[in-house]
Amino acid sequence: MQWNIITKKQKYSGFLSIDEYQLTHELYKGGDTPVITRELMERGHAVAVLLFDPDADQLVLIEQFRIGAKDDDNPWLLELVAGMIDDGESIHDVAIRECKEEAGLDIKNTHEIFTYYSSPGGCTEQVTLFYAEVNSLSAGGLYGLDSEDEDIKVVVIDYNDAIEQLNNGLINSATPIIALQWLQLHHSELVKN
Repeated sequence: MQWNIITKKQKYSGFLSIDEYQLTHELYKGGDTPVITRELMERGHAVAVLLFDPDADQLVLIEQFRIGAKDDDNPWLLELVAGMIDDGESIHDVAIRECKEEAGLDIKNTHEIFTYYSSPGGCTEQVTLFYAEVNSLSAGGLYGLDSEDEDIKVVVIDYNDAIEQLNNGLINSATPIIALQWLQLHHSELVKN
């Protein structure tokens, strides 16, 4: 299948950038689309880290205000430590940096789970999801960078409670949903009871 970008025009540049594309692409039924217009948010790529204490069977999550959830009863969402990849920075370095900045934690036994598009219908962002082990006994407090207007609360939660919140829709952001579902699949081989 082929596609053709005819024009690209920047519509906005700020915290996020939005470009307008005029394009065509092949159709499954044959032929091509007429020229269509799509807006695309250029956000950059991110790293998220699933923080798990296999000895205590606990997760370390963060809670922070998210403007995208403004219509929810509670726009303070339980999420994973995460951050954008800076130029020249490895994804592993981002994982280490963000765990320090957002949760004050050192990580160990880190491994990459996979990379996925967060919302490919309108955004270029890819998220690389990591698993990392932490000592949940040392977790807690308030973190974030003032220079990035971050106000982050660290939350320690038992695995079973996290899964219950997931199943009840209380954890409702894509990255932690994906990470917790991965953890459900691998929990028995990770936990050290």
